[in-house]
Order: sequence, then C-alpha cells, then structure tokens
Amino acid sequence: MVAASEDAVVIQPAKRAGEPTVVTVNCPDQTGLGCDLCRAILDFGLYITRGDVSTDGKWCYLVFWVVPRSTSSNIQWPSLKNRLLSLCPPCSIPFYFDMANRPMTSQMYLLKLFSVDRKGLLHDVTKVLCELELTIHRVKVSTTPDGRVVDLFFITDAVELLHTKARQDDTCGRLSAVLGESMNSCEIELAESFQQGFSSLPPAALEELFRLEMSGGEVCSQTLSPEMKRLKKADVNIDNSLSHSHTLIQIHCVDQKGLLYDILRTLKDCSIQVAYGRFLSDKRGSREVDLFVQQSDGKKVIDPDKQDILSSRLKLEMLHPLRVVIANRGPDAELLVANPVELCGKGRPRVFHDVTLALKLLGICVFSAEIGRHTAFGRQWEVYRFLLDDSGELPPANSQARSQIVDRVRRTMMGW
Repeated sequence: MVAASEDAVVIQPAKRAGEPTVVTVNCPDQTGLGCDLCRAILDFGLYITRGDVSTDGKWCYLVFWVVPRSTSSNIQWPSLKNRLLSLCPPCSIPFYFDMANRPMTSQMYLLKLFSVDRKGLLHDVTKVLCELELTIHRVKVSTTPDGRVVDLFFITDAVELLHTKARQDDTCGRLSAVLGESMNSCEIELAESFQQGFSSLPPAALEELFRLEMSGGEVCSQTLSPEMKRLKKADVNIDNSLSHSHTLIQIHCVDQKGLLYDILRTLKDCSIQVAYGRFLSDKRGSREVDLFVQQSDGKKVIDPDKQDILSSRLKLEMLHPLRVVIANRGPDAELLVANPVELCGKGRPRVFHDVTLALKLLGICVFSAEIGRHTAFGRQWEVYRFLLDDSGELPPANSQARSQIVDRVRRTMMGW
C-alpha cells in the first residue's frame, strides 16, 4: 500500500481576517471518511461554514471552508494537515474498505497533576491538553478538605510522541506556565491498567438523560436557544425521484457546533455512503444540507421503514446530540452530560473542554469529575459526571441556578 501523498490535503489560509480557510482533501474513498474528517476539524476547534463532497465511486474530493470558533484560538494548521493526512486511505486499498473501524492501538498514558484548587483550574488544564493534541479518555478529579486537588487524566497522544522525555517535559512545562504557582507537581507515566468502565448511575438520572429513547425517539425542541425558537424542528426529506442510482436526503435545521459531524456520524453508523454532498449556512442561523447517498450494497434507500428510521435518527441526533441534566447526589448536585459513541468506539471531541469552559464562566468550582462509558437502549454513551461545589457564585442547590447551569453548558457545547 502507498500512503497518501502530501498533496492529498491542501490548506489555503484565509486572505483576510474573518474570511474562512479552505481545506481540500483529495484521496481514495472509504466508508465514513467524511465523518472522520469532520470529527478532526471539530477536534481542532474549527467551525465548517460551507462544504462540498463528491466521489466517482473510488476517489473522493472534499472541500471545507472553516473558521476558528474563538478569535483567541491558536490553530496549529500543520498539525491539522497531519491529522487529516493520517485519515486518508492508502492509494492501493479496495473501494470502501472500512479502515475507519480498524482497531487503534495508541498507548494510554496517565497524567498525574497535583495542585492547589482554584476556579477554572480544570478547564485551564483541559485547554492545554487539547492544544497539545492529547485526547482525554477518562478523568478522576478529587479535592481534599484542605483545598488540594489531585487530577488523574488518562490520555493518548495524537502525534504518538508522549513516550519521549521531550514531549513529557513540554506538556508539564505548558501546564506549569498556565497554572503558575497553583501547580505543585506533574507526572506522566504509562497507564498499566486502563478500564473504560463507569460507576452506576442513579435510576432517576438515567431516566432524565435517556428519556427520548424511552419515548420511542420523540423529537422535541428543548435544546433550542430562545432566539432560534422559530425553527422548532429539523426537516428531513428523502427523495428517490431525482436520481436513478442515489437517494437524495435534504436537511434544513438550526445551525450548531458539530452539526456536519453529527449528520455524517449518523450516516456512517447506519452504513450509508455519501456520493455527493453540499452544506450551506445562512446568516439567520440555519443550515441546509443536500446529500446523495447509497446503502452499503450500492442500492438506494427504498424501503419506507428504513426511510422512517433514518429520518427519525437524523432528527434526533441533530436536535439532541448531547444530553445535559443536573441530578441530586446526596446533599450535593451532580452535572451529567452524555453523548452517543460511534460504532467504531470514538467519542465526541471537546465535550470535556466545553463543559469545563461553561462552568468556569459561571464561576462554579468542580469538586470531582469522571468520564466513563455507559450502555443504554442498545447504544454506548460517553457520560461525563461533575460533582459541583456549592460554594461558588451560582449555588447549584437553587433550582433556578441549576437551570442556568444546564442552559449555559448546553449552549456552550452547541456553539450558541
């Protein structure tokens, strides 16, 4: 097999401030490639304003117009190019060989951080790890009565260099520069025993997190921001009359962070292949998506039951890609955030980053945090648990304050 050449990914910088950077990918096709590319773009804190995807059945050509989510973001464009290149299939593989689901063997490391507690500490650490392309798989955070914090991060390195002393020293040095005197020590070692398990969730919390599945996939608009209430649903139209070989899926919905990733992730998990697609957004906060697709057997989606299932799944994933609730944990309040895991085992990127950012902006301290996997209703979910400190500026014990927390966390994750 021949690895993808450097020309497979071309990044054209924005000519002027505020204009998008154009990312072009030209390589062999494979099932779920568009989803994997959108996931990487989302992982780098970028927003896709427009996109075009096309394939002749063996080779694909994808163009994304992207802008940073935050004006303060320092996007490492060479690193993004390397990440996208790593996702491109080798040039001699058969058409649609599903490399996206091949097992990954990245080494797991344990980052031990000992520090003095302060507001925003957890997010500041998470932001550094994201900038260094270190993926967080599990977190154990605990605070002692005397205000000391022990953070245990189970991480993998996207550039596969964390086994070197230089990379470890750079990571600890970056953390020390951001945390300053708050940090006492930093250690990185191989994680000898890593389990993606999870302690049991309270039945009441489970019911609230996954009630949409319990109600048969009912789609409602509770996640919409007030200024977008005019768009109370996601419209999905499936048409087989415009092409003799492909099914057209037309989508009109509220724009939000990671929308294209959620759509393509859903199609990937349903073994639906995209032959041509166009993604457009407007200034009113809505998004239009046209996709010409086939099933994995190369046929159109004709069966009405399959069409209904696909339509309902797309609507659910577009309106509710993330679940946010606050549950009682004894006398304390626990923030729970859940998102579905791809069939290949990958979780959604930057969730921990966005949740900790929202809590930092609200002035709420986190007493403990944990990431784990939970299986419910035939699907695997990544669940984030945050035990909130009620001594902050917005006491979580108050019902109105809890609503504000849920709203801020949801809006931050959705990019509203």
